[in-house]
Amino acid sequence: MRLFLVRHLPPLVAPGVCYGRTDLATDPAVQVSALPALRAALPADAPVYSSPLQRCAVLAEALGSPVTFDARLVELDFGAWEMQPWDAVPRAGVDAWAADVAGYRPGGGDSVIDMAARIAGFHTDLMATNVREAVVVCHAGAIRLLMARAAGLDVPAMAHAAAAHPHRIAYGEIVTLDAV
Repeated sequence: MRLFLVRHLPPLVAPGVCYGRTDLATDPAVQVSALPALRAALPADAPVYSSPLQRCAVLAEALGSPVTFDARLVELDFGAWEMQPWDAVPRAGVDAWAADVAGYRPGGGDSVIDMAARIAGFHTDLMATNVREAVVVCHAGAIRLLMARAAGLDVPAMAHAAAAHPHRIAYGEIVTLDAV
């Protein structure tokens, strides 16, 4: 199956603020300008799956196909860190997370392993549909984990692979991969 993984457009949030599961909007004008290129790069008849968070959902619906929303695609929950400036997050917490990026629960929220388990379940169910192509509108964390899963990694290895390096997935970027 060929997957077209689309990262949402830039959320309306101040720079330097920690956000993950927070349901943030995007600028409608940015979406209008991004849609023609996205539509041209994506298969018109492929099923569309999306995180239910509005920064993904609004984009997914604008792509024109019926959308299947799946909560397993939601971004990492940073718990008490959500919507806090990064420089206000306690240094001890950041250090603990750096020491165990895959297993630590930042702000008491999700660990990357928790998110990897959700994404692995989504991937398994998606592969069972036997469609040839699918569009998935989601978050950078979900994209990194789907890439790891498509490479055949199990949940712990997915989490470690996704957490090993900072991502370089731009807002509105499409990552295409062949998954089995």
